[in-house]
Amino acid sequence: MTNQRINTTAAAAALLFVLVALVAPFAAAQDKPAASTPDKAPPAKAAIDTSPAAPKVLPGSGLAEHDFLYAGEAKDRKVFIVRKGKVAWTYDDPQGKGEISDAILLSNGNVLLAHQFAVKLVGPDQKVIWNYDAPKGTEIHTAQMIGKEHVLYVQNGDPAIVKVVNITTGATRKEFPLPVRNAKSVHGQFRHARLTSAGTLMVAHMDLAKVAEYDVEGKELWSIPAQGGAWGVTPLANGNFLIVDRTGVREVNRARESVWTWARTDLPDYRIANLQLAWRLPNGNTLINNWVNQWQGPIDKATAPVQAVELTPDKKVVWALRSWADPDLGPATTIQVLNDSDAPENVTFGDIK
Repeated sequence: MTNQRINTTAAAAALLFVLVALVAPFAAAQDKPAASTPDKAPPAKAAIDTSPAAPKVLPGSGLAEHDFLYAGEAKDRKVFIVRKGKVAWTYDDPQGKGEISDAILLSNGNVLLAHQFAVKLVGPDQKVIWNYDAPKGTEIHTAQMIGKEHVLYVQNGDPAIVKVVNITTGATRKEFPLPVRNAKSVHGQFRHARLTSAGTLMVAHMDLAKVAEYDVEGKELWSIPAQGGAWGVTPLANGNFLIVDRTGVREVNRARESVWTWARTDLPDYRIANLQLAWRLPNGNTLINNWVNQWQGPIDKATAPVQAVELTPDKKVVWALRSWADPDLGPATTIQVLNDSDAPENVTFGDIK
């Protein structure tokens, strides 16, 4: 019995010695100052994107490449119209609230914009012609003019709704609910919707991760999944749709086939921060915005990426917009390339025109 106890004690002592030998190096490593391991970068620095923002020489003619309207989600609410390479018109709303997610220049010179907590129509003299404040607990990020008297907007909320109002009489012409994944998570429901030439409405569902088409009665007619949530959808003249989601941009047809795609990896020389909207230009090229988030910290104007790129069908960059000073256009969300013959308000929604 005594010999058995001695053997057990010896075995325990041996096991303890082995454990100490194994643990000692790790304990010493934990006590070692961080400065003694210069080959290992601190976690905060490791998260910094050190990729080049853009080539040193950008393609295209800078601000003079196109005449365009420009606005973006930022801590201020500014809209710019650039003509012949210079800012020809601006609108600033320092007393307002929210971020500009949508803005459209109409053929009469008025600008319709949605800035999260309101929709407003602004005249060339910068005076507000019409305004609708989003009710408490709701947000409005997208709106479109129908003819001269009607405005369609999507109101995030519980419930989320599509609404068409007569801005002259104040009457509601149409209203119907939209499905959402989480009625209480208002901010992430919708950012963009556009009317088609068939008089239907294409809606980008962010939280449901799909794009859906609705008729004027609110009936869903067609849909397609979107990876990671759909930010924007633009109907094209050929009947297809440009869809922007977290992964990139794609043109899809009615058969839900992707006939053109673009991803961040297609532009290794450009730092692409956040994708929101894309447009097909009359020349067949595709314009894509590159949004920088001010709420993540101050933007370093010296190293900030381009605000938009124009791509040929074979994905060659022919124009890169970068204007963070003289003028500072700020973050980009919506860009409307201007053509004197355009009349964006010439659309219908069912029998509303």
